[in-house]
Amino acid sequence: MLGKEINVIAFDVPSPPNYGGVVDIYYKLEAMHAAGIQIHLHCYQYGRSMAADLKKICKTVTYYPRRTFRNPFYGKLPYIVATRNSTAMIENLNKNDFPILFEGLHCCYYLTHESLAQRLKIVRTHNIEHDYYKNLELVEDNFFKKYFFRLESERLKKFEASLKHADVIAAISPNDHKYFSKHFKRVMYLPAFHPNRDVVSKTGKGNYLLYHGNLGVGENEEAAMFLIKNVFSGLEYPVIIAGNNPSLELKKEILNHPNITLNDKASSSQILSLIKNAQVNVLPTFQSTGIKLKLINSLFVGRHCVVNDKMVKNTGLEELCHVANKPADFIKLIKKLWDKEFTKSDIEARNELLQQGFSNTQNVKILENVLEEVSTIS
Repeated sequence: MLGKEINVIAFDVPSPPNYGGVVDIYYKLEAMHAAGIQIHLHCYQYGRSMAADLKKICKTVTYYPRRTFRNPFYGKLPYIVATRNSTAMIENLNKNDFPILFEGLHCCYYLTHESLAQRLKIVRTHNIEHDYYKNLELVEDNFFKKYFFRLESERLKKFEASLKHADVIAAISPNDHKYFSKHFKRVMYLPAFHPNRDVVSKTGKGNYLLYHGNLGVGENEEAAMFLIKNVFSGLEYPVIIAGNNPSLELKKEILNHPNITLNDKASSSQILSLIKNAQVNVLPTFQSTGIKLKLINSLFVGRHCVVNDKMVKNTGLEELCHVANKPADFIKLIKKLWDKEFTKSDIEARNELLQQGFSNTQNVKILENVLEEVSTIS
């Protein structure tokens, strides 16, 4: 990459990498550092502490407060964008002439800034954000939250047009790549970065089913409720639902089913242990944008994975998963897999495919090559 130095704007402090959005950022930083790229990291900060370990992989780390005091219902800009701007940041970006990586549409307040007009700019899209917020609206019951999600979706759809000022858009999934390619010129597929190097799944069998995710997020609660009411209730096998911030409604529903237990205090390492020891990781989603890092983790660490089409379609991971969409099909597949040992040949097949598309080392080289190519054209 030209100069081997880059600015990265993160929508949150990416360490510890303990939720979906920051996992991709953190392990991308780690891979760039390993490739000899010097990183100037600019983090918006709210609710997460400064992270000393980031200094080990970044040349400089600068924090900027997120302006969360703003009225989320006011203004033409999306709230997630309008609350992420800082005059100190634009001043710091103008102290060098290195390429700028904007992590997510959230961070694109300055994408159109006149002082950056001649800079090489790449936007990493983590989702089709207006679709994501539209789906949050559909699963939300609270009136004010529902209205906010609808308003935010509309604002994000309009703001998305600013991506035409990016030299490259790096989509996180093939589906997203297809969408952005219809609207913008230079779009690449850059697979998600993650903490795994090799498949470390256990052979043999486990003795429970697992669903995991941040249960405070609407789409994950919807998936958990779907499984509890329509799938796990029709099975006698032990089930663990793992994740932070479950709603009272979800807790009450779990109490109605003696074969299901809730683990809402698990650390990141404990979640990985649960994934590793489960017989089947059951992972439906009702959001088809982006890519679910919990699926990648489950394939690198766990045994059998049962998913639905929206979780796996056009990800390149279809052949490694068992796919069901209707409750009866989930139940049938789980029963089939309950007594099926996970073998060394299963692990080898997984490793071969995952190393082709989801190697952090290979994917950071792809990013370098694209930036080099664009810099010679611009």
